[in-house]
Amino acid sequence: MKKFLLLMVSALGSLTLFAQDDITICHTPTIDKFALLASNKEFKSSHQSPLPYIHVSEAGKMITFKTPDGKEASGYLIQAKSKTNNWIFVFQEWWGLNDHIKREAEKLYNDLGNVNVIALDMYDGKIATASEDAGKYMGEFKADRGTAIIKGAMTLAGKSAKIGTIGWCFGGGLSLQAALTAQKQAVACVMYYGMPETDVAKLKSLNTDVLNIWPTQDKWINKEVMDKFEASMLSAGKNLTIKAYDADHAFANPSNPKHNEAFTEDAYKNTLDFFKARLK
Repeated sequence: MKKFLLLMVSALGSLTLFAQDDITICHTPTIDKFALLASNKEFKSSHQSPLPYIHVSEAGKMITFKTPDGKEASGYLIQAKSKTNNWIFVFQEWWGLNDHIKREAEKLYNDLGNVNVIALDMYDGKIATASEDAGKYMGEFKADRGTAIIKGAMTLAGKSAKIGTIGWCFGGGLSLQAALTAQKQAVACVMYYGMPETDVAKLKSLNTDVLNIWPTQDKWINKEVMDKFEASMLSAGKNLTIKAYDADHAFANPSNPKHNEAFTEDAYKNTLDFFKARLK
């Protein structure tokens, strides 16, 4: 039987992961390190299965687009009524691009005004309804493929696109990585309880301010992780706004049985204000 080792991942603050000894995490991209949480039983058990929801829309549609790794990717696209270079890239929770994420994408579309919104399918068609499957899909995720999907979406948006990013949980970390990938095209980044990048050298290339929605009861994106992120952003000379809520991980997900409606409403207001100030 393989030995199980308790690995301390410095980039993740005090986060502890149980992993097999044939898994190497040195020099692993930040988002891949977060994907290693898929093997953590406590992390999986803390995510209750999402409540049923079917999204019906006349505005949005699933599309496919080419990616620079020679493959194709898909996303849920809602195009602006009038031509605009303003775009929002939406990133899924660990469940995948489900109808809940499509609802959130369309809500942003309606409330922000004239903007293109695309929710990217980072699992290439796989959607989970149980934590075991979600853990499997997140554990299989590779940063290289994620970057290719983001770059493909950037090509779709065009070289003149001004890109805002937003995501929750797994997608919260992806939101920041997408802003780093978008470079000068990035104009706004919103993270909901996502794993931050703490490499100061990488953060120095960030072109935008960051709004971080942080639940103080989160065991994984905890205070130590947040303190390190704040210090890294300060060292990189970047602007970080933290909105803290006395809530637990995934509090803003309406399909979560532990959804906190009041905190979600306030966090969403901050999100809209942040985007509107930067997508003009």
